[in-house]
Amino acid sequence: MLTYIKKLFGITSVNFKELVNNGAVIVDVRSTSEYKAGHIPGSKNYPLDNIRSKVADLKKLNRPVITVCRSGTRSGMAKGILKSAGIDTYNGGPWTSLKNKIA
Repeated sequence: MLTYIKKLFGITSVNFKELVNNGAVIVDVRSTSEYKAGHIPGSKNYPLDNIRSKVADLKKLNRPVITVCRSGTRSGMAKGILKSAGIDTYNGGPWTSLKNKIA
C-alpha cells in the first residue's frame, strides 16, 4: 500500500550515498554563521539568498547537486531554483540527517 501511495505522488527514494560517491556536490544553503557552527565536510556554503548567483558556477561543474539546510525547507526552495535552471538537484533535507546517510 505504501509503495502505491509513493508511486501515486511521485515519491521516490534517493540513494544519497551513491550520489555523493559518484561526484554529487553538496550545497548547504544556510547562513554563513549557521554553516560555520557545523556542516558536512566538503560541502559548499551558498546561502539561499545568494543561490541564484551561483547557478552558472554549479552548471560548470556538470554534476548533480544535493541541497541541505537545517530543516529541509530552505533546501527545498533551493532545489526548485536550481532545477528550474536545468541543474540535476536533490533535496537532502537537514544537513545532520544527510551527514548520517552518507557516512
